[in-house]
Amino acid sequence: MTNRKNISIFIVDDDPGFVLRMTRLLAVLESVESIHTAGSYEEAMVWFTHTVPDMILLDINLPGKSGISLLKKIKEKGYPSRVILISNHSESYYREKCIKLGALHFLDKTAEFERLPAIIEDLSGNSSYILS
Repeated sequence: MTNRKNISIFIVDDDPGFVLRMTRLLAVLESVESIHTAGSYEEAMVWFTHTVPDMILLDINLPGKSGISLLKKIKEKGYPSRVILISNHSESYYREKCIKLGALHFLDKTAEFERLPAIIEDLSGNSSYILS
């Protein structure tokens, strides 16, 4: 029997189709206890007044302030959440900036999102997930 941590995931993205796809992809993982979503910087900040998730999947383009601004705020506040950036802005400038600001991973939303289950299982201590 394996010790698996049940984690909470918070998806911050304004594309409902992408959020639905991510929710379906991650909901089947044994380590995932809950998935919550927000569509903007402001909505995410309101949610943080109630709870701090274990993991945050964050887009750069958000209505109002950017995901980079939210990443900075998360780190300023000292939230222990692990942040993974998922964006269509996959240029090295954005990758390097987000990693420097404290994101654990930066994935191309179009080409690399399927890596998320393996990354999340690895970060949660359940490395038995095999990417097919």
